[in-house]
Amino acid sequence: MIQKFIKHILKFKLTKILEINKLSAGYGPLRVLHEIDLSLDRGERIGLVGLNGHGKTTLIRAITHMTEWQSGSIKFCGNEIGGTRSFGAGRRTAKLVKMGISVAPQGDAIFPGLTVKQHLNCGAFTKEAWKEKEQRIDKIFEIFPPLKKLEHSLVGKLSGGERRMVSIGRMLMVDAKLYLIDEPTNGLAPKIYSSLLNAIWSLNLNDRSMIIAEQNVNLLSKHVDRIIGIYAGKLRGEVGHVELK
Repeated sequence: MIQKFIKHILKFKLTKILEINKLSAGYGPLRVLHEIDLSLDRGERIGLVGLNGHGKTTLIRAITHMTEWQSGSIKFCGNEIGGTRSFGAGRRTAKLVKMGISVAPQGDAIFPGLTVKQHLNCGAFTKEAWKEKEQRIDKIFEIFPPLKKLEHSLVGKLSGGERRMVSIGRMLMVDAKLYLIDEPTNGLAPKIYSSLLNAIWSLNLNDRSMIIAEQNVNLLSKHVDRIIGIYAGKLRGEVGHVELK
C-alpha cells in the first residue's frame, strides 16, 4: 500500500513540468505579480487571459528571469529556477533556454537587418539545434509556408504577420520542453492571425507544454486544455468560473 502511494506521488511529480509558488515580480519599485501559484503538466497547453497591464507578459518574463526582481519559487522539471532575488534581467535566460524553455516574446522582437533564414539560425541556440539547423529551418517553412519564399528577405521589410511567423519560428528552432508565447495576435488583422493561430494549434506537442497569453478568450477556446484569467497581477481561476473585468 505504501509502495503504491509513493509510486503515485513520484508519478505526480514527474508529470509537472512547471510549478510556481508564491511568485511576486516587478520592475523597479513596481510590483506587478502578487504571490502567483500555477502548475503545468507535461503535454498541457494553457491559455493565460487578461487585459493589457495586468501581468501576462510579466509572468512570462518572470519564468525566464527577465524581470528586474522577483521572489518565490519556480520549479522547471523539478529544478528550482526562481530565487529570492533577481540576478539581473536576462542574465539567466541563456541557461534556461538550454534547460528547455523557449519564448516567442510579445511584439516584433526582431533584428531588422537580418534575413528570415539568419533570424531562424539565431534560434538554433543549442548544439543539437545548430547541427540540424537546415533540417529545422525546413520544418519551420512547412509550418509557415509564406516564409519559404521570403527566406532571403530582410525581416525589417516584412509585414506584421510575417514578422510574427519569424518570431514563433525562431522559438521552435530548439527542442524545448516548455514553449511560452506572448500575445501572438496583438496588432494583427483577423485574417492574418487566424492562419498564425492555426499553425500554432497544429503543432504536435507530445509531452512538451505551452503557455500562450492572449487578451481574447475566444481565440483560445477549444484549443487549449485550460484557460486561466489574470487580473491586477493575480490569477483569478479558470475562465468560465471567473469574470474578467
